[in-house]
Amino acid sequence: MSAIATVTGASCAQAQSNATVPSNVSLAHVNPPASPLPHRTCDCHVHIFNPARFPYVNERSYTPGTATVEDLLAFEGRLGVDRVVLVQPSGYGTDNRCLVDALAQLGPRRARGVAVIDLEQTTTKEIGALHESGVRSIRLNLEVKGEHSVERSRATLRRALQLVAPTSWSIQIYADMALIEGLAAEIRSAKVPVVLDHFAGLKADKGMAQAGWSTLLVLLREGRVYVKLSAPYRASKLADYGDLAPFARAFAEAAPGRLVWASDWPHTGSSSNRSGDLSVVEPFRAINGGVILDQLRSWVPDQAIQHQILVTNPAELYSFGE
Repeated sequence: MSAIATVTGASCAQAQSNATVPSNVSLAHVNPPASPLPHRTCDCHVHIFNPARFPYVNERSYTPGTATVEDLLAFEGRLGVDRVVLVQPSGYGTDNRCLVDALAQLGPRRARGVAVIDLEQTTTKEIGALHESGVRSIRLNLEVKGEHSVERSRATLRRALQLVAPTSWSIQIYADMALIEGLAAEIRSAKVPVVLDHFAGLKADKGMAQAGWSTLLVLLREGRVYVKLSAPYRASKLADYGDLAPFARAFAEAAPGRLVWASDWPHTGSSSNRSGDLSVVEPFRAINGGVILDQLRSWVPDQAIQHQILVTNPAELYSFGE
């Protein structure tokens, strides 16, 4: 079955129930950044949810609302962002049709994609089709799956590296930083870029003595990984995320050429707060993207490094120069 159109059993009844999922995306709480962003700024992690056209898979942990390409463009327009990287959300499993459709709507000058695929069944031909659609990476969503086994994660990463080795793609990993430490050997052997989601899975309240932090800095300095400065609410428990400042500064000092920024729009909830009732539509978080951008730029005040994070690094990582 196609890597683009892989569906794990979406029935007509499921499609009808998905069609009633409302949108709760709002710009009421989003301010523009205090100063304009540089031309070709890229938001490296956003999701599209369009259940009326593309039903969610049955095997999911939550039911998000609707967030369309039009909603995304309104959000990025408010911030002044020119480019985006669409990331396959867990609610669609390995059914990448919504992702591919959104990439077609946005076009190759504006958008790239990160797909989720069946590592055992996806063929080289299907990888090629995804590449033509604008996909430049695959995601290993270990954290959402509750995967904390180092051995299983090593096997998954080795298979993923084997699959994308012939491409110019990257592999994106969402995992706890302690698990990332366990994958260090595989990451060092990778022939393609490895991207770590959401501040590399660190927890700010655990400080710089937490498991994996020193290894992560070494991997950054060696040029082995990229880190997404994204979704601070997943890394910090503070309302203003202020305890992330020393981590952001340490990242920028270690490897400014290996950092990218992302909003994580439309800001889905936390797996720790989900009841498992898929009939309940989970609201998106009310996150002020402009304030978060201003905060990031206060943590990393050097404008040359800001340009790297917002423009140069994502353009290189996701091949926007093609």
